[in-house]
Amino acid sequence: MAHVAHNGSNGFTVAARHIVSIWALLGGAVLLAVIAINMLSVIGSVFGRPFPGDFELTEMGVAIAAFAFLPYCQVTGANVTADIFTSRASPRWIAFLTLLGAVVALVFSVLLIWRMYFGMLDQKTYDYMTAILQVPQWIAFLPILISLALLALAAMTTIVEEGYIVKKGRPHV
Repeated sequence: MAHVAHNGSNGFTVAARHIVSIWALLGGAVLLAVIAINMLSVIGSVFGRPFPGDFELTEMGVAIAAFAFLPYCQVTGANVTADIFTSRASPRWIAFLTLLGAVVALVFSVLLIWRMYFGMLDQKTYDYMTAILQVPQWIAFLPILISLALLALAAMTTIVEEGYIVKKGRPHV
């Protein structure tokens, strides 16, 4: 449904896409670290030396990675869509629907930033720690908040690009 890349995009959209792509790669690196931890835990348990806190690190790592991928999905148009309903729609109509979806993503990202920020403050105030490793849980909120800010940026990028198509009937070139 979304238009993946527009030739001749302005500097704002190009920079946003670049930042979001790097952030998604960092999320992938976190996910690879989670996989390595789980492999070490399985191998260690075979020899009677499991990796302590593997569940805690997996929980935090997967959450961080999942949020890191959200902006990339938004900016590349890789979110789940129902293309069957738009298969015969004009590019302008598809751009309009994508723009509406981006506005919803922007609203939700701002709402989540607001609530997750206060959730992080609560985690910090009440000194919540993981059970085994005693890692402060609020630390995981920091990259998640960055991911949500990047999701807002990605949504704005989509709004700019799709808004141009809605207005002009063609991508910015």
